[in-house]
Amino acid sequence: MLHFDSDYMEGAHPAVMQRLLETNLEQSPGYGCDTHTKNAERLILNHCGLDSGKVYFLIGGTQTNATVIDGVLARHEGVLAAETAHINVHEAGAIEASGHKVITLPQHDGKIDANDVKRFLDNFFSDETHEHMVAPGMLYISHPTETGTLYSLDELKNLHEICTKAHIPLYMDGARLSYGLAASDTDVTLKDIAQTCDLFYIGGTKTGTLFGEALVVRQPEMLPHFTSLVKQHGALLAKGRLLGVQFETLFSDGLYLRIARHAIEMAMKLKRAFIEIGYKAYIDSPTNQQFFIIPNEKINELKNIATFELWGPIREKETPVRFVTSWATKECDVDSLISQL
Repeated sequence: MLHFDSDYMEGAHPAVMQRLLETNLEQSPGYGCDTHTKNAERLILNHCGLDSGKVYFLIGGTQTNATVIDGVLARHEGVLAAETAHINVHEAGAIEASGHKVITLPQHDGKIDANDVKRFLDNFFSDETHEHMVAPGMLYISHPTETGTLYSLDELKNLHEICTKAHIPLYMDGARLSYGLAASDTDVTLKDIAQTCDLFYIGGTKTGTLFGEALVVRQPEMLPHFTSLVKQHGALLAKGRLLGVQFETLFSDGLYLRIARHAIEMAMKLKRAFIEIGYKAYIDSPTNQQFFIIPNEKINELKNIATFELWGPIREKETPVRFVTSWATKECDVDSLISQL
């Protein structure tokens, strides 16, 4: 069976596993106070072009989103996000469970438009009754988005400018950040993200680690006592070295982007094949998530040889589907799938 469901079906990259094995019997302080974690933080800040800042290592994406948003927002505030945002659709109300509302905005190919943000903020603060409403306390975006699309540098700059003027932070969910940075037609670098986003996380779970996300905060004072909050949310790993070693490995020798580029190459090969055969793209994604509209009869055939996701409920004759490649996708598996199209 071929597997194209998601980009976290495998364990960890062999280099990460090897380094975990090599350091397995080391004895070190817990909770990220070890030398590997400190070195991983230094490497990440250097790749981000930041002379100062703070990196926190958490276990998973939903934990990271819930903990960051809870840490930034006051009790009367909510978070602005696209209606398709992961925190709004696929995190089981984790944000609301901490007492904060997700305030949705229209999505445009999965993205938020700066004009929609400005319009919402202007309308909110011009309403004389806004003290009785949930106040917008931050803006959440993801890059790539849930539909595999990417923000341009200009779009990020525009969002950053509006957030700065409104005195609310811009937070980026980077669960699949590597695949956005590795896309061939992006003009956004990690250093650009570090300059336009107040907080963002670098996803490891979907790019070569067994688990783990690295939260980058440009101004640590934005999250006072954050370690305590991380522990409250159950996201503080006692054996913190395990996170440090994994990210230390990813950010040495260019491994993080190198393995992401492989996923992009496999996704583009798959995309070209679908299009050449005549299938319509449901969303034009330049990243490792690819979406096509396929006749239901063909979907049932493909289910005999491959796993993938339906993108929404089954339609009458044809249905959008999603195929995802990863750092570990084998080209022979891509070729096998193509041969069955």
